[in-house]
Amino acid sequence: MIIETERLILRPFVKSDAKDVFEYLKEPLVNCFACMKLNTLDDAYKLMEERSKDKELSFAIVLKSENKVIGEVEAHPESNNPEVSSVLDTFSPCWMLNKNYHGFGYAYEAVKSFFDYLFNELGARRIYAYTEDYNISSQKLCTKLGMRCEGKFLEFVSFVNDEEGNPIYENTMQWAILKKEWKN
Repeated sequence: MIIETERLILRPFVKSDAKDVFEYLKEPLVNCFACMKLNTLDDAYKLMEERSKDKELSFAIVLKSENKVIGEVEAHPESNNPEVSSVLDTFSPCWMLNKNYHGFGYAYEAVKSFFDYLFNELGARRIYAYTEDYNISSQKLCTKLGMRCEGKFLEFVSFVNDEEGNPIYENTMQWAILKKEWKN
């Protein structure tokens, strides 16, 4: 699957994306991506080999003008109906952009087209996302996408530890939008 916008192409990862992905995953900007941190370019090549297998829900965000991977967007499907567990109509996306490409509207352009794909091609009924309370840019993006903040979970999850090895718990906000809201 390939999704094209005015300035971007969203496509499955390929092995040659390793150098671009390493550029932003060698130092993830927010703690929720700490587990994705890459230490070497070889690690990036191994990751690209693994990611290239998912051609439906994990996409590289490629800037057309530079033919460069500047980020990624993916979603995890789930069922919210225990009686029909095969109906995957709820998706939890996440997105990440190389810090050198912040502030140009690329994240909005990419995630908006990805949401269109989830709702219109994959039959999403509901999309929800989590942001940490300090990640203001992601909160602004959620608002711009028409998502509503459904709640804030205090000391909800820990992605990193302090110098003594104790978990640092973060406050997490949940944002969501329904298909009927997206169409309006």
